[in-house]
Amino acid sequence: MKKILQDLSFEELENLTVRLGEKKFRAKQLYGGLMLGKRISAINVSSSLRERLSEEYEDEPVKILKTLTSSDGTEKYLFSLADGNVIEGVLMKYKYGYTQCVSTQVGCRMGCKFCASTLGGLVRNLSAGEILSQILCVNALHGGAADKRAVTNVVLMGSGEPLDNYENTVKFLRNVSAEGGINISPRNISLSTCGLVPKIYSLADEGLPINLTISLHQTTDAGRERTMPVAKKYKIEEILKACDYYFKKTGRRYIFEYSLIAGENCGKEHAEQLASLLKGKPCHVNLIRLNEVKERGLNTVSEKQAYSFLGMLEKSGLSATLRRSMGSDIGGACGQLRVSYLSEN
Repeated sequence: MKKILQDLSFEELENLTVRLGEKKFRAKQLYGGLMLGKRISAINVSSSLRERLSEEYEDEPVKILKTLTSSDGTEKYLFSLADGNVIEGVLMKYKYGYTQCVSTQVGCRMGCKFCASTLGGLVRNLSAGEILSQILCVNALHGGAADKRAVTNVVLMGSGEPLDNYENTVKFLRNVSAEGGINISPRNISLSTCGLVPKIYSLADEGLPINLTISLHQTTDAGRERTMPVAKKYKIEEILKACDYYFKKTGRRYIFEYSLIAGENCGKEHAEQLASLLKGKPCHVNLIRLNEVKERGLNTVSEKQAYSFLGMLEKSGLSATLRRSMGSDIGGACGQLRVSYLSEN
Protein backbone atom coordinates (compact mmCIF):
# COMPACT_ATOMS: atom_id res chain seq x y z
CA MET A 1 0.00 0.00 0.00
CA LYS A 2 1.26 3.46 -0.91
CA LYS A 3 1.30 6.53 1.32
CA ILE A 4 -1.75 8.76 1.81
CA LEU A 5 -1.44 12.31 0.49
CA GLN A 6 -4.44 13.38 2.59
CA ASP A 7 -2.33 12.67 5.70
CA LEU A 8 -0.42 15.87 5.05
CA SER A 9 -1.23 19.30 6.43
CA PHE A 10 -1.05 22.22 4.01
CA GLU A 11 2.41 23.11 5.30
CA GLU A 12 3.61 19.54 4.80
CA LEU A 13 2.12 19.49 1.31
CA GLU A 14 3.89 22.75 0.52
CA ASN A 15 7.21 21.28 1.67
CA LEU A 16 6.57 18.22 -0.49
CA THR A 17 5.96 20.25 -3.64
CA VAL A 18 9.15 22.24 -3.05
CA ARG A 19 11.12 19.01 -2.62
CA LEU A 20 9.69 17.85 -5.93
CA GLY A 21 11.01 21.00 -7.58
CA GLU A 22 7.59 22.62 -7.98
CA LYS A 23 6.51 26.17 -7.17
CA LYS A 24 4.78 26.69 -3.83
CA PHE A 25 1.47 27.63 -5.47
CA ARG A 26 1.16 24.00 -6.65
CA ALA A 27 0.55 23.05 -3.03
CA LYS A 28 -2.51 25.29 -2.94
CA GLN A 29 -3.84 23.67 -6.11
CA LEU A 30 -3.25 20.19 -4.74
CA TYR A 31 -4.71 21.01 -1.35
CA GLY A 32 -7.79 22.59 -2.89
CA GLY A 33 -8.38 19.51 -5.02
CA LEU A 34 -7.94 17.13 -2.12
CA MET A 35 -10.35 19.11 0.05
CA LEU A 36 -12.95 18.74 -2.71
CA GLY A 37 -12.58 14.97 -2.43
CA LYS A 38 -10.81 14.60 -5.76
CA ARG A 39 -8.45 11.77 -6.68
CA ILE A 40 -4.85 12.80 -7.36
CA SER A 41 -5.37 11.92 -11.03
CA ALA A 42 -8.29 14.37 -11.26
CA ILE A 43 -6.64 17.43 -9.70
CA ASN A 44 -5.88 20.30 -12.07
CA VAL A 45 -2.08 20.31 -12.00
CA SER A 46 0.46 19.24 -14.58
CA SER A 47 0.29 15.62 -15.70
CA SER A 48 3.95 15.17 -14.75
CA LEU A 49 3.25 16.20 -11.15
CA ARG A 50 0.20 13.95 -10.96
CA GLU A 51 2.24 11.04 -12.26
CA ARG A 52 5.07 11.62 -9.78
CA LEU A 53 2.63 11.83 -6.88
CA SER A 54 0.76 8.72 -8.01
CA GLU A 55 3.98 6.71 -7.93
CA GLU A 56 4.25 7.29 -4.18
CA TYR A 57 0.70 8.09 -3.01
CA GLU A 58 -2.66 6.35 -3.32
CA ASP A 59 -4.78 7.92 -6.04
CA GLU A 60 -7.99 7.29 -4.08
CA PRO A 61 -7.33 6.05 -0.53
CA VAL A 62 -11.01 5.85 0.45
CA LYS A 63 -14.06 5.38 -1.75
CA ILE A 64 -17.73 4.66 -1.13
CA LEU A 65 -18.43 1.02 -1.91
CA LYS A 66 -22.07 0.86 -0.84
CA THR A 67 -24.74 3.28 0.44
CA LEU A 68 -27.84 2.41 2.46
CA THR A 69 -30.53 5.01 3.03
CA SER A 70 -32.90 4.88 6.00
CA SER A 71 -36.55 5.88 5.98
CA ASP A 72 -35.54 8.86 8.19
CA GLY A 73 -32.94 10.06 5.65
CA THR A 74 -29.91 8.72 7.50
CA GLU A 75 -27.26 7.36 5.14
CA LYS A 76 -24.86 4.56 5.99
CA TYR A 77 -21.73 4.00 3.93
CA LEU A 78 -19.42 1.09 3.43
CA PHE A 79 -16.02 2.53 2.51
CA SER A 80 -13.34 0.60 0.66
CA LEU A 81 -9.70 1.29 1.56
CA ALA A 82 -6.75 1.01 -0.78
CA ASP A 83 -5.54 -2.23 0.85
CA GLY A 84 -8.92 -3.96 0.43
CA ASN A 85 -10.15 -3.44 3.98
CA VAL A 86 -13.61 -1.98 4.56
CA ILE A 87 -14.93 0.42 7.17
CA GLU A 88 -18.22 2.21 7.61
CA GLY A 89 -19.70 5.56 8.46
CA VAL A 90 -23.06 7.25 8.95
CA LEU A 91 -24.48 10.61 7.86
CA MET A 92 -27.26 11.96 10.07
CA LYS A 93 -29.36 14.83 8.76
CA TYR A 94 -30.54 17.43 11.24
CA LYS A 95 -32.16 20.84 10.82
CA TYR A 96 -28.92 22.54 11.85
CA GLY A 97 -26.79 20.58 9.37
CA TYR A 98 -25.31 17.19 8.52
CA THR A 99 -23.39 15.21 11.12
CA GLN A 100 -21.02 12.49 9.92
CA CYS A 101 -19.89 9.62 12.10
CA VAL A 102 -16.41 8.41 11.11
CA SER A 103 -14.34 5.34 11.89
CA THR A 104 -10.81 5.54 13.27
CA GLN A 105 -9.77 1.87 13.03
CA VAL A 106 -10.51 -1.21 10.96
CA GLY A 107 -12.25 -3.24 13.63
CA CYS A 108 -11.60 -2.67 17.34
CA ARG A 109 -9.87 -4.45 20.20
CA MET A 110 -11.88 -2.98 23.09
CA GLY A 111 -14.35 -5.89 23.16
CA CYS A 112 -17.48 -4.00 24.30
CA LYS A 113 -20.34 -6.50 24.45
CA PHE A 114 -22.92 -4.27 22.74
CA CYS A 115 -20.82 -3.37 19.69
CA ALA A 116 -20.41 -5.18 16.37
CA SER A 117 -17.11 -3.42 15.60
CA THR A 118 -15.20 -5.67 17.98
CA LEU A 119 -16.46 -9.00 16.64
CA GLY A 120 -13.38 -9.60 14.50
CA GLY A 121 -10.91 -7.75 16.71
CA LEU A 122 -8.57 -5.00 15.54
CA VAL A 123 -7.20 -5.29 12.02
CA ARG A 124 -5.26 -2.00 11.85
CA ASN A 125 -5.33 1.71 12.62
CA LEU A 126 -6.49 4.23 10.06
CA SER A 127 -4.16 7.03 9.09
CA ALA A 128 -5.18 10.65 9.64
CA GLY A 129 -5.80 10.97 5.91
CA GLU A 130 -8.01 7.88 5.78
CA ILE A 131 -10.17 9.31 8.57
CA LEU A 132 -10.34 12.69 6.81
CA SER A 133 -11.08 11.09 3.44
CA GLN A 134 -14.31 9.60 4.77
CA ILE A 135 -15.58 13.15 5.24
CA LEU A 136 -14.18 14.36 1.93
CA CYS A 137 -16.01 11.54 0.11
CA VAL A 138 -19.36 12.27 1.73
CA ASN A 139 -18.96 16.05 1.45
CA ALA A 140 -18.32 15.66 -2.29
CA LEU A 141 -21.24 13.24 -2.65
CA HIS A 142 -23.60 15.89 -1.30
CA GLY A 143 -22.15 18.70 -3.36
CA GLY A 144 -20.26 20.36 -0.57
CA ALA A 145 -17.19 22.45 -1.31
CA ALA A 146 -14.38 23.17 1.14
CA ASP A 147 -15.77 26.67 1.73
CA LYS A 148 -19.43 25.56 1.79
CA ARG A 149 -19.51 22.21 3.50
CA ALA A 150 -22.38 19.73 3.34
CA VAL A 151 -20.92 18.05 6.44
CA THR A 152 -20.97 20.56 9.30
CA ASN A 153 -20.40 18.33 12.33
CA VAL A 154 -18.24 15.27 12.95
CA VAL A 155 -18.45 12.55 15.56
CA LEU A 156 -15.65 10.03 16.05
CA MET A 157 -18.03 7.26 17.07
CA GLY A 158 -17.70 4.77 14.23
CA SER A 159 -15.64 1.60 14.26
CA GLY A 160 -12.60 1.70 16.52
CA GLU A 161 -11.49 3.45 19.69
CA PRO A 162 -10.12 6.87 18.67
CA LEU A 163 -7.74 7.15 21.63
CA ASP A 164 -6.31 3.69 20.85
CA ASN A 165 -5.15 5.31 17.58
CA TYR A 166 -4.03 8.45 19.34
CA GLU A 167 -1.42 10.04 17.05
CA ASN A 168 -3.44 9.57 13.86
CA THR A 169 -6.62 10.77 15.56
CA VAL A 170 -4.98 13.96 16.85
CA LYS A 171 -3.43 14.69 13.47
CA PHE A 172 -6.84 14.19 11.85
CA LEU A 173 -8.39 16.63 14.34
CA ARG A 174 -5.79 19.26 13.47
CA ASN A 175 -6.17 18.70 9.71
CA VAL A 176 -9.98 18.67 9.63
CA SER A 177 -10.15 21.92 11.62
CA ALA A 178 -7.36 23.69 9.75
CA GLU A 179 -8.13 27.05 8.15
CA GLY A 180 -8.04 26.88 4.38
CA GLY A 181 -9.07 23.25 4.43
CA ILE A 182 -12.43 21.77 5.28
CA ASN A 183 -12.21 23.86 8.45
CA ILE A 184 -14.72 22.19 10.77
CA SER A 185 -14.55 23.91 14.15
CA PRO A 186 -13.29 21.73 17.04
CA ARG A 187 -16.48 22.76 18.87
CA ASN A 188 -18.44 20.91 16.18
CA ILE A 189 -16.43 17.72 16.67
CA SER A 190 -17.17 15.04 19.26
CA LEU A 191 -14.85 12.19 20.19
CA SER A 192 -16.21 9.11 21.94
CA THR A 193 -13.96 6.93 24.06
CA CYS A 194 -14.61 3.91 26.24
CA GLY A 195 -12.35 5.54 28.83
CA LEU A 196 -8.61 5.24 28.11
CA VAL A 197 -7.67 7.42 31.06
CA PRO A 198 -4.03 8.35 30.23
CA LYS A 199 -5.06 9.39 26.71
CA ILE A 200 -7.87 11.59 28.04
CA TYR A 201 -5.24 13.55 29.98
CA SER A 202 -3.07 13.77 26.86
CA LEU A 203 -5.99 14.96 24.75
CA ALA A 204 -6.79 17.65 27.30
CA ASP A 205 -3.27 19.04 26.83
CA GLU A 206 -3.48 19.17 23.02
CA GLY A 207 -5.29 22.52 22.90
CA LEU A 208 -8.15 21.10 20.84
CA PRO A 209 -11.48 22.11 22.47
CA ILE A 210 -13.50 19.25 21.02
CA ASN A 211 -16.45 17.64 22.79
CA LEU A 212 -15.35 14.68 24.89
CA THR A 213 -17.85 11.85 25.14
CA ILE A 214 -17.38 8.90 27.48
CA SER A 215 -19.06 5.55 26.86
CA LEU A 216 -20.14 4.83 30.42
CA HIS A 217 -23.16 2.51 30.10
CA GLN A 218 -23.03 1.28 33.71
CA THR A 219 -23.05 2.82 37.18
CA THR A 220 -20.59 0.50 38.95
CA ASP A 221 -17.19 -0.93 38.08
CA ALA A 222 -18.52 -4.47 38.46
CA GLY A 223 -21.41 -3.78 36.10
CA ARG A 224 -19.14 -2.02 33.64
CA GLU A 225 -16.74 -4.97 33.58
CA ARG A 226 -19.58 -7.24 32.42
CA THR A 227 -20.10 -5.25 29.24
CA MET A 228 -16.82 -3.36 28.76
CA PRO A 229 -13.51 -5.22 29.31
CA VAL A 230 -11.61 -1.89 29.49
CA ALA A 231 -13.26 -1.37 32.89
CA LYS A 232 -10.91 -3.98 34.33
CA LYS A 233 -8.07 -1.50 33.79
CA TYR A 234 -9.70 1.90 34.30
CA LYS A 235 -12.24 2.45 37.05
CA ILE A 236 -15.12 4.92 36.97
CA GLU A 237 -13.46 7.09 39.64
CA GLU A 238 -10.34 7.40 37.47
CA ILE A 239 -12.45 8.34 34.44
CA LEU A 240 -14.29 11.02 36.39
CA LYS A 241 -10.99 12.56 37.55
CA ALA A 242 -9.71 12.59 33.97
CA CYS A 243 -12.95 14.25 32.81
CA ASP A 244 -12.59 16.93 35.48
CA TYR A 245 -9.06 17.61 34.19
CA TYR A 246 -10.40 17.83 30.63
CA PHE A 247 -12.97 20.43 31.71
CA LYS A 248 -10.31 22.40 33.59
CA LYS A 249 -8.03 22.50 30.53
CA THR A 250 -10.60 23.08 27.79
CA GLY A 251 -13.63 24.62 29.48
CA ARG A 252 -15.75 22.12 27.58
CA ARG A 253 -18.56 20.28 29.33
CA TYR A 254 -18.19 16.52 28.86
CA ILE A 255 -20.86 14.01 27.90
CA PHE A 256 -21.60 10.50 29.12
CA GLU A 257 -23.19 8.05 26.72
CA TYR A 258 -25.44 5.54 28.43
CA SER A 259 -26.95 2.76 26.30
CA LEU A 260 -30.07 1.35 27.90
CA ILE A 261 -29.82 -2.45 28.03
CA ALA A 262 -32.86 -4.42 29.17
CA GLY A 263 -32.34 -6.10 32.54
CA GLU A 264 -28.86 -4.67 32.87
CA ASN A 265 -28.63 -0.96 33.63
CA CYS A 266 -32.01 0.79 33.47
CA GLY A 267 -33.74 0.28 36.84
CA LYS A 268 -34.56 2.86 39.48
CA GLU A 269 -31.43 1.90 41.43
CA HIS A 270 -29.28 2.58 38.34
CA ALA A 271 -30.81 6.04 37.93
CA GLU A 272 -30.09 6.82 41.58
CA GLN A 273 -26.50 5.55 41.27
CA LEU A 274 -25.92 7.57 38.10
CA ALA A 275 -27.24 10.71 39.80
CA SER A 276 -24.98 10.08 42.78
CA LEU A 277 -21.94 9.71 40.52
CA LEU A 278 -22.52 12.75 38.33
CA LYS A 279 -24.59 15.32 40.20
CA GLY A 280 -22.87 18.71 40.34
CA LYS A 281 -20.37 17.87 37.59
CA PRO A 282 -20.16 19.91 34.34
CA CYS A 283 -21.57 17.09 32.28
CA HIS A 284 -24.54 15.86 30.28
CA VAL A 285 -25.97 12.35 29.99
CA ASN A 286 -26.94 11.13 26.54
CA LEU A 287 -29.27 8.15 26.86
CA ILE A 288 -29.38 5.75 23.93
CA ARG A 289 -31.82 2.96 23.21
CA LEU A 290 -29.47 0.10 22.37
CA ASN A 291 -29.07 -0.67 18.68
CA GLU A 292 -29.34 -4.45 18.93
CA VAL A 293 -26.54 -6.58 17.48
CA LYS A 294 -27.75 -10.15 16.90
CA GLU A 295 -24.34 -11.67 17.65
CA ARG A 296 -24.33 -10.09 21.10
CA GLY A 297 -27.71 -11.20 22.47
CA LEU A 298 -28.40 -7.94 24.31
CA ASN A 299 -31.83 -6.34 24.12
CA THR A 300 -32.95 -2.74 24.15
CA VAL A 301 -35.73 -1.24 26.25
CA SER A 302 -39.09 0.11 25.11
CA GLU A 303 -39.54 3.78 24.37
CA LYS A 304 -41.72 4.07 27.47
CA GLN A 305 -38.99 2.55 29.66
CA ALA A 306 -36.38 4.86 28.12
CA TYR A 307 -38.43 7.98 28.87
CA SER A 308 -39.12 6.71 32.37
CA PHE A 309 -35.39 6.41 33.03
CA LEU A 310 -34.84 9.87 31.54
CA GLY A 311 -37.49 11.28 33.86
CA MET A 312 -35.76 9.80 36.91
CA LEU A 313 -32.46 11.43 35.91
CA GLU A 314 -34.07 14.81 35.27
CA LYS A 315 -35.89 14.64 38.61
CA SER A 316 -32.53 14.08 40.30
CA GLY A 317 -31.19 17.28 38.73
CA LEU A 318 -28.99 15.76 36.01
CA SER A 319 -28.81 17.29 32.54
CA ALA A 320 -29.94 14.46 30.29
CA THR A 321 -31.57 13.73 26.93
CA LEU A 322 -32.71 10.65 25.05
CA ARG A 323 -31.01 10.44 21.68
CA ARG A 324 -33.40 10.14 18.77
CA SER A 325 -32.99 6.73 17.16
CA MET A 326 -31.73 7.13 13.61
CA GLY A 327 -30.88 4.56 10.95
CA SER A 328 -32.19 1.55 12.87
CA ASP A 329 -33.72 0.06 9.72
CA ILE A 330 -30.32 0.02 7.97
CA GLY A 331 -28.23 -1.36 10.84
CA GLY A 332 -27.16 1.99 12.28
CA ALA A 333 -24.96 0.56 15.03
CA CYS A 334 -21.18 0.53 14.64
CA GLY A 335 -19.78 -2.39 12.68
CA GLN A 336 -23.02 -4.01 11.51
CA LEU A 337 -22.67 -3.22 7.81
CA ARG A 338 -19.02 -4.29 7.74
CA VAL A 339 -19.79 -7.57 9.50
CA SER A 340 -22.61 -8.26 7.03
CA TYR A 341 -20.35 -7.46 4.05
CA LEU A 342 -17.49 -9.66 5.27
CA SER A 343 -19.83 -12.59 5.89
CA GLU A 344 -21.06 -12.37 2.28
CA ASN A 345 -17.64 -11.95 0.63
